[in-house]
Amino acid sequence: MYRPNFYESTCLRCNEIVYQVDRVGPLKDFTFFHSGCFKCVHCGTKLTLKTYFNNQHKQDDKEVYCSSHVPKSGPGHLDQTSVGIRQALNAPRTNKYVNDQIRGTRTEVDGGLGSRQSTPNGYGSRDVSSPSQNDSDYKYGRFDASALHIAHALKQTEIQKAYNKMREKPIDFYLAREEQARLEMKHRKEEDDLYRKFARKREEEDRKIQSEFQDEWERELQRLTHKFEKELATSRRNRDDQNMLTLRHEQQKEDLEKNMTLRRSKKKESITRKMLEHERYETAALVDRQSSEMLELISARRSEYMQNESIFLDDDFDEGAVPLEYPMVAPIPAPPAVSKFQIYTDPIEFEDVDRIAISVAQEDQKTFTDLVRQLVGRCTTDIEKARTIFRWITVKNLNAMHFDDDLRGDTPMGLLRGIKYGTESYHVLFKRLCSYAGLHCVVIKGYSKSAGYQPGVKFQDSRFRNSWNAVYVAGAWRFVQCNWGARHLVNAKEAPKTGRGKNDSLRYEYDDHYFLTDPREFIYEFYPLQEEWQLLKRPITLREFENLPFVRSLFFRYGLHFADEGYGAVVFTDDTGAATVRIAMPTDMQSCLIFHYNLKFYDSDEDSYDGVSLKRFVMQSVIGNIVAFRVHAPCSGAFLLDIFANAVTPQEYLTGEPMKFKSVCKFKICCEELQTVMVPLPDCASGEWGPTKATRLFGLIPITHQDPLIFAGRSLDLQFRMSRPLTDFMATLHKNGVEEKKLSKYVTHNTLDDIVTFIINFPEEGQYGLDIYTREAGTMASHHSHSASTGEKHLLTHCCKYLINSSKRN
Repeated sequence: MYRPNFYESTCLRCNEIVYQVDRVGPLKDFTFFHSGCFKCVHCGTKLTLKTYFNNQHKQDDKEVYCSSHVPKSGPGHLDQTSVGIRQALNAPRTNKYVNDQIRGTRTEVDGGLGSRQSTPNGYGSRDVSSPSQNDSDYKYGRFDASALHIAHALKQTEIQKAYNKMREKPIDFYLAREEQARLEMKHRKEEDDLYRKFARKREEEDRKIQSEFQDEWERELQRLTHKFEKELATSRRNRDDQNMLTLRHEQQKEDLEKNMTLRRSKKKESITRKMLEHERYETAALVDRQSSEMLELISARRSEYMQNESIFLDDDFDEGAVPLEYPMVAPIPAPPAVSKFQIYTDPIEFEDVDRIAISVAQEDQKTFTDLVRQLVGRCTTDIEKARTIFRWITVKNLNAMHFDDDLRGDTPMGLLRGIKYGTESYHVLFKRLCSYAGLHCVVIKGYSKSAGYQPGVKFQDSRFRNSWNAVYVAGAWRFVQCNWGARHLVNAKEAPKTGRGKNDSLRYEYDDHYFLTDPREFIYEFYPLQEEWQLLKRPITLREFENLPFVRSLFFRYGLHFADEGYGAVVFTDDTGAATVRIAMPTDMQSCLIFHYNLKFYDSDEDSYDGVSLKRFVMQSVIGNIVAFRVHAPCSGAFLLDIFANAVTPQEYLTGEPMKFKSVCKFKICCEELQTVMVPLPDCASGEWGPTKATRLFGLIPITHQDPLIFAGRSLDLQFRMSRPLTDFMATLHKNGVEEKKLSKYVTHNTLDDIVTFIINFPEEGQYGLDIYTREAGTMASHHSHSASTGEKHLLTHCCKYLINSSKRN
């Protein structure tokens, strides 16, 4: 009777539910495996995304095989699938269009809604939320995930063709540890001399400030004393007047001392800030020179070794493959020919080197030579070397380290003293460590859409200045942002209240997006001062950067893209106050992505208008793979629309545990003129409108109404089919200005086999909201004792909601 729920992910091997944390896939025909079940079906060899194979000759065979047992065809076999793959490989290149979306001009987006307004809040057009399905209109170069939707069999061959990961012998083969350590000691002495210079300069400036303010204090104190004595001598006063003059004099001295102490502190802070900037510049210059010397040493010893021995571990290269040697001189910046996706598709591919980085981070090392040798000693590719250094920095949690005041450079903690003094940033440290591993690396300066930035802000001063790295690996320059990869700035309300300083609001989390980020994604958040370090074939201007949509790393991690072209950081409404943002999800994420939103006034934290939550002026709906946010501004002005998302399984959602949504993008919504008075949506449960949620979470499939907006007469029947047992259905009707209790008698429901029907008889014409609740059959037993006292309503979960326009004309 009950059909299996399409939206649940089950393991092909054991047929049990696969949760996201233990999921491998989707693979062929959107199949999934537990990580423990991801083995060759023939011999049981554990597989990875790099080593598994599918049967290319039987479409019904969805199992996975190792290279030894994958079914092979005879010579000359060519089926329809192979022809399709060949057509895909021969498709025209789209690189020359890579910046079309970035350079696209702002166009007004109406989200597919017609101009006819039949209701006060604008949700009355019959052609609401009808996304275009015309695939022939696809625009080349759009920054979306559709370019990545390639069959998995094709992925493996494409990755091997695009980037041949030639394994090299570790650094120990061609450079003795002692020789590298001697050069480091030479560099350490230069660094010691530089830090002593900094210390002398700071002491000198401190003495200078103290002397200046001491002289000023003595002059001002002498002036006050002279004035006080003069007043006492030139006037005949009684004892009470003299006491009053004395008290006033003491108060003036106290005020003078406070004022001068404050001025001295501000001046010292200003000078210290300027000195720190200068010290950072000198430190960066020193590290730059020392890194070049270290790279020259490694390159020289590497070349000497290659004259007698092969540097590569693999002697049997693929036919036609040419081993790519690492360049001795840093190449000029240029766009990479191979994307991050073609290098690796899942961070689990770095499981071994990540484990090394985490282990090394648990201990302290006295020299950079020891540190880097421990990190890269077992790495055989330049990518692995960069990866283990990146992960060490993200794990080490450098900003939370505590240093002794008396810190020598030859101690384990002294190795990172630049972090303590503020003269060395994550990016300078990453560059230094890369040089010890023989990798070319640069520090790039520019602007970033960092903490405090809001869409529409102009980059006019140094407020949003930032630095990041580019490292030369896999035959190209690639971006690395250690700082953002290591930490996220969380909301102050969520941050722990430890009272230990400004870093209390920083929660350290690893974010793989900022390792080898593709330039076309990196440009949404970072803009270099030097145009060539955009690494784009068609660089953009600063004004174009400001106008790019404000998206976060999660946007790319989930494979999202904008369903319409022309979105900018600022979205303008039409004269009715309406604007729509539509986001497309990849097919494999539709079953687990849940969206949320928040709307507030742009220049304040106010999130209500005339006592009504601004959320009720936004209609969120999901149709197919498109989630749409239709905003109707209640008044003219600027608003901030923040869109959040989270990837959870239906089972995780139905546990009732609180979910933490993270921002994926933000928009400034500008309503310059409002000609129509907007009313809020009915006060229903928060979240998306429409039945998609019911199908995704409960397997409740709509039979009669698939769209979130319904046009009805004075009565309406809604029918659903259950794909698994559900019970205790409940529906509530809402209408602005009418109490919910008064509307309860107008909604009923009945169940026949696997069909549930809701019957609504509207008391009057107007706009209504309908909330539907239910729960899975069998969940009541575990809560029976508690429900006896509190009732069963708390066990019901919101299933879906509809917006209904009732009129006799419908």
